[in-house]
Amino acid sequence: MAGLAPAPLCGLILADFGAQVVRVDRSPRTAMSTDVQGRGKRSLALDLKQPKGAATLRRLCRRADVLIEPFRPGVMEKLGLEPETLLRDNPRLIYARLTGFGHFGKYARMAGHDINYLAVSGVLSRLGRKDENPYAPLNLLADFAGGGVMCAMGIIMALYERTKSGKGQVIDASMVEGAAYLSSFLWKSQNLGLWNRPRGENLLDCGAPFYETYKTADEKFMAVGAIEPQFYDQLIIGNDAASHPHNKDRGSFLQNDQEEISPRPSPLLSRTPASPSSKRDPFIGEHTEEILLEYGLSNEEIAQLRSLKVIECDKPKAKL
Repeated sequence: MAGLAPAPLCGLILADFGAQVVRVDRSPRTAMSTDVQGRGKRSLALDLKQPKGAATLRRLCRRADVLIEPFRPGVMEKLGLEPETLLRDNPRLIYARLTGFGHFGKYARMAGHDINYLAVSGVLSRLGRKDENPYAPLNLLADFAGGGVMCAMGIIMALYERTKSGKGQVIDASMVEGAAYLSSFLWKSQNLGLWNRPRGENLLDCGAPFYETYKTADEKFMAVGAIEPQFYDQLIIGNDAASHPHNKDRGSFLQNDQEEISPRPSPLLSRTPASPSSKRDPFIGEHTEEILLEYGLSNEEIAQLRSLKVIECDKPKAKL
């Protein structure tokens, strides 16, 4: 299901490592597509508010392995697409529900953003310099790491478990809990002397001069991470990441056919490495007809859905 940052990253990871990912986009479309992580995906534009739209998605889920659902609690239930229904149709389905606060609890139905989830997780209070306010490092920790990456990991674990039980299950991926889980080291190392002082006064939170960032004379920055005495005099230069010699040696960044640069999928597997698509991200509705035909709908059924404006098809015109 199309959504904001975390769910698209989850789908991107799966697509990069070989999954066939269909992004179910909203129809009628919004003013701007919110998914800039569409690499390797196909787009099906569907109006779920129409009964036939919800019925079409339910039909597709009968043959799907995984559904990634990024809505707040109650949305899918209103559409008649709750886990109980879809798992009854397809007992092998992995139904991944990715939300900020999880699907139960006091805050479950509350709206929020990365910084809110990071605060409730307890991580935000540890980020920042001495005598300054805590600060969030973009929306990387809760949205992407605690949300998208953790959800992808949950899907992989559920798929592995299915090889033994033959059964699907529901994944409740909370960005709050995902961010907190990422910080397990902080919680379990407090007695080691690494995090026993206030924020900004510890070894790894810029409380030490040998683990810090410094502005250089050319108006750029360098990162110093010289914890060990033998490395104290060595500096890591913080240049443009894509052109950094180390990253160039490893091919850590890639370019698509639109000359857009993005990070290469990670980790690097020796026998079955990721094979990210070099094509541009899909247009909304670009693959609607193709996908519905694959899932068993007839040309007549597709034509009817199109006439009722349940689906949207947007095949790009060939450039002559």
